[in-house]
Amino acid sequence: MKKKFILEGLDCANCAAKIENAINKVDGVKEATVNFLTTKLTIDGEDEKMPAIIRAAEEIIKKIEPDTVMKKA
Repeated sequence: MKKKFILEGLDCANCAAKIENAINKVDGVKEATVNFLTTKLTIDGEDEKMPAIIRAAEEIIKKIEPDTVMKKA
């Protein structure tokens, strides 16, 4: 299952890379990509683990880039 989000307030390319790397390590994630220019986050993960993946992604984003808000695309 693929889910797309907008990372509102993302203003650091290095932070985008850190977020992408951290989300890719979450259990159940097949692939996560962060496009800094479009501020889009795409998560491809296992269907049954997607709610936990999304919660983990929100926590990762708040830790790395506190002013960024993850919204459904």
